[in-house]
Parts: sequence; C-alpha cells; structure tokens
Amino acid sequence: MEKTMKPAFLKAPEKDLFQLLRQEVNRTVKELEPRRKLAIHIKAILFPALYVLGYVAALIWGQFTPVLYASYAFLGILLILNFLNLIHEAVHNTLFENKTMNRLYVHFFDFMGANSFIWRMRHVRLHHNYPNVMGWDSDFEQSPMARVFPHAPFVNMHKYQHIYLPLLYPLYLFNWLLVRDFKDFFSKKQLVRKVAEIPRIEYVKLFIFKAFFISYTIILPKYVLDITWGQMAAAFLIMVFTASIFSLIVLLTPHAVPDSEFPMPDTKGQLPTTWFEHQLRTTNDVKEDNWFTRFFMGCFNYHIAHHLFPSVNHVYYPEVTAVIKRFARENNLPYRQFPLRVSLAKHYELLKSNSVHENIFEETM
Repeated sequence: MEKTMKPAFLKAPEKDLFQLLRQEVNRTVKELEPRRKLAIHIKAILFPALYVLGYVAALIWGQFTPVLYASYAFLGILLILNFLNLIHEAVHNTLFENKTMNRLYVHFFDFMGANSFIWRMRHVRLHHNYPNVMGWDSDFEQSPMARVFPHAPFVNMHKYQHIYLPLLYPLYLFNWLLVRDFKDFFSKKQLVRKVAEIPRIEYVKLFIFKAFFISYTIILPKYVLDITWGQMAAAFLIMVFTASIFSLIVLLTPHAVPDSEFPMPDTKGQLPTTWFEHQLRTTNDVKEDNWFTRFFMGCFNYHIAHHLFPSVNHVYYPEVTAVIKRFARENNLPYRQFPLRVSLAKHYELLKSNSVHENIFEETM
C-alpha cells in the first residue's frame, strides 16, 4: 500500500482538560488497586483453564453428539472471554506488570486461531489511534461488502447491506480466523501496511499456528472420537457462530452507531478536534452493568474509559467511568451511553442509512 500521511489531531489547549481528568483517574485507580488486583490474577488462571477443560471434555465425551456440540459452543464462549479479559489486556500491557509477560501472553491468541501480530497492529496502531477515521480504522474497513462510513464509496450491493450483513455476522470469526488474517499478510492493499512491515518470521508463525488450530479443533477430535467429517464441521461451526455472536455484541455497540462521528482529515491530514475530544465523539458506552458484564465480559460496556485510558485494566472501569461522566458533565463534554438493545438497533439504523447513496449535487425540494 502506498504510504500516506497519518492524520493529525488538533493540539491540546494550554488548559488541557485531559491531563486534569487523567490525574483524577490515576488517583481512583491507585485507591482501588489493592482490592482489584486479585480479580485480574484469578481471571488469568480461570479462563484459560476453562478453555482447556472444555476441549478435554469434547475429546472424552464427544462421541455423544449433544455433548460435542455443547462443548464446542462452550469453547466459542471461552474464546471470547479469554480475548476480552486477558488477551485484550495483555496487548495493552495491563494484564501483568512485566511487559515481556504481556507480550508472551498475547500469543495465547495464536493458540486460539487468530494471528496476534497482525491483530496488535490493527487494534493498537490503527483502531485505537484513529477510531472512526476512514482509511485508518481497520475495525470498520474489513470488507467491501460493508459501508459503515457515511462518506465511503458506494456500490449497488450496499443498497441491501442492512439485510445481508446481519445474516453474515455469525460468520464473523470464521472470516477473521481463516480469511482476513491471510489477506492482511499477503495483500499490500490492507490498512496494516500503512503502519507495519511484516517480518518473515511472522509468516512462518502464521502458518504454524493456523495449522495447529485446525489440527486440534477439527482433525484430532475427528479421529479420536471416530465421528463423521460432517459432525466435526458442525461442531466447529457452532464454536465459530457462538464466538461471533458474543464478539459482535462487544464490537458493534461502542462505535458503529449513527450518533458517533466519522470525521475526515482535511487535505493536510488535519482532523477537526483534539485526540481527547475525538475519542468522546466517536465512542459510546453501554448501560448494562452487572456481575456478568464485569467479571465475564471484561467490562466491555465501559468502552470510553478504555479508549481514553487503554493502559488501565478493565477491572477499574466502573469507577473510572463515574469519574469520566461527572467530568464530562462539569466541562460540557460529550458523553453517550445507550442500553444494549438500543445500541444494536442503532447499528442496524447506521447500516440502513448508509445503504442509500446521497448525491450532494442533486437538487432537492
């Protein structure tokens, strides 16, 4: 991909509100740290252990088809729980205090089928730096079949995207694990090429880990359990479908709604706001908050806190978000929060609104 100028945010004013907010958040985290660290350590052991136990259960009792399918659905759920609570934190260096341990732990993602190197580039260097910026946010620009940005190129199939995309969403993880990673490695048109050169060793790791994933999820159980390829394919699809649904609840709700802004850099690459205001204008929270979202879903509903403070572990986000909400209200800053069902409905509304090609030169009455 041709090198292009990176977008630039407006310089923060002399009275930098974000620094004031950061100071208050740091104090909040410091007060909570003695009580919350244990939860981080428990998850680092519990969720990988449950993933392994689910797989072992499939190998031992999987000759009973209902048990096989239930075990693989469980694996799909655990794949997302490990991602949200552990891998996602490790890539931001918030799982362990030691950066080397975080870097090593991220490779657990390779074990579960996704390439950790390319995901780190997509997530940290593209999505976190430039959320909702066309040409730079790789979370949105995954397929030409989806027109998420209102100013993106329009083709005729986009007229029906609000119909066919929800039907394809259950294949989201299938596409990620078995298609998208390879496209990022071998297509020079992919967004990651703007920020990363891929070392040769990563190509070797890509094929080794993908082969390992397919071997232990499909080939080995098929022969150990002496079942048909059709039964094994069905189990694998159940795992992928389950993981896709859980992951899309997390991925679709915080950015891809019509209330979020999709700013465009000017001809000099300048974005219209500061980095701080950009994160607030392109991100929203989800209202649901309970023991399940906090312990199992990695506090995904507190997404603004994550974008403003990615170096803070999610176990602190409920209190950090309370600080952000009050600070935004006191300083007349944007803060948006919707119920989960409303966020999902708003995502559908965005797909539908972007399925229409508006010609700004056409005279309207």
